[in-house]
Amino acid sequence: MSRFPMQRYPNGWFQVAYSDELEPGQVVPLRYFGRDLVLFRGSDGEAAVLDAHCPHLGAHLGHGGVVKDNCIACPFHAWAFDAGGQCVDVPYAKKIPPKAKVQPWTICEKNGTIMAWHHIDGEPPSFELPHVPEVESDQWTVHTRRGWTVRSHNQEMAENSCDSAHFLYLHGTQEQPISDTDILGPRLCVRAKTLMMTPRGEAEGSIDVDLYGFGFTTTRFKGIVETLLMSSATPIDDEEVELRFAFMVKMLPSEMATSTVGDAFVNEVARQVEQDIPIWENKIYIDPPLLCGGDGPIGKFRKWCKQFYSAPGSGRSRALDARAS
Repeated sequence: MSRFPMQRYPNGWFQVAYSDELEPGQVVPLRYFGRDLVLFRGSDGEAAVLDAHCPHLGAHLGHGGVVKDNCIACPFHAWAFDAGGQCVDVPYAKKIPPKAKVQPWTICEKNGTIMAWHHIDGEPPSFELPHVPEVESDQWTVHTRRGWTVRSHNQEMAENSCDSAHFLYLHGTQEQPISDTDILGPRLCVRAKTLMMTPRGEAEGSIDVDLYGFGFTTTRFKGIVETLLMSSATPIDDEEVELRFAFMVKMLPSEMATSTVGDAFVNEVARQVEQDIPIWENKIYIDPPLLCGGDGPIGKFRKWCKQFYSAPGSGRSRALDARAS
């Protein structure tokens, strides 16, 4: 994309589904990172992601493929591939061709999500995703989910977490938050104080944002009530990113009060995202940016970002460089 000079598909963990969207024996076609993929869950309950096309004659395993034990069978000629992408059965042949394999993807099923590791040079995971205790706690509500497809880049969308001024001028918050930012390897921690309006006037609150690469973020709000936003952004192709939000609220003594606060929280965050989308979809990336006092730690954020891109000309990224040129 000419608007964004950086590598289109950053390295890191990215969500491909929620866990409860995939039952044992279910097959789901996917489109992420500009590639066709297939997601399935074996009879043992383990999920797997493979490149989608059978090496035999190119059929898409996600359209008509079926799960047999812990493998996926091609709808065209029933060649079966295990979770590692290896062909383990050609029902009408005495010998399986040695090169009969599809590319497997490393996945992690955690916090009610199915996450896939993407690295443009094929390197293994370099960091782990956190355990989010609220997801399993009976003191917190179940997920309320929202989703959008956005014509943008992961880095551009993630930069909002460090852009202090836009909260006041775009979203109309009570004040411009003042934030502190710490870098802990692949994790970026943003801590901000804020003011919230209540029927009794203003109340102090805090927002703790933790980004784990460009694909997974937790945002914890404290003040009137504790709330959690678990979000992910996954590149679909050269144009679009899939944005998923899962909201949880810590239980109040009254079920009605919990529901009322939860609905108001979800609606407000969704309102702000839908204000961001036209900006994301029409802005360009300025490098270096022309910054001034009060903008927030955008420069620090951009330095943190560099670790999620492969060096130009390295490994598989050569093909990306050639296509971009």
